[in-house]
Amino acid sequence: MLFALPLAAQGKKLYNPTANAAADIEMAVKKAAAEKKFVLLQGGGNWCKWCIEFARFAKADTQIDSLINSSFVWYHLNYSKENENLPLFAKYGYPQRFGFPVFIVLNEKGERIHLQDSALLEDGKSSYSKEKVLEFLNGWTPKALDPSQYEKK
Repeated sequence: MLFALPLAAQGKKLYNPTANAAADIEMAVKKAAAEKKFVLLQGGGNWCKWCIEFARFAKADTQIDSLINSSFVWYHLNYSKENENLPLFAKYGYPQRFGFPVFIVLNEKGERIHLQDSALLEDGKSSYSKEKVLEFLNGWTPKALDPSQYEKK
């Protein structure tokens, strides 16, 4: 399975147009279920400067990086002229309508539970807002959606 962040640290591409994304996502869902996490799909491509910037931004901020690692299995879902992965994007409700990157949160069963337009997470014209990204991620963790968090004690 191709998870992009370790590759990004080695100077390789985040997105793999030749990957079997359906199989990779299936494995990511199994891993997430075993680890009591959700799957964070980042749709985009190596052509997308905002896609690359989000990966850099998230990895550089220890709080965001820690939150992603503790709550999600992160997968970069390719969308490029070489491979648009249209059946997968259709399966998840055509998230490309928001532009790229776009975030798709899957629960431990592989069901889409949220689509996030990344433009709403931006801070100006060059990067992302730490506060907005944390609000988005914290709102869609397994803990945030655990009913026991909301029961009266």
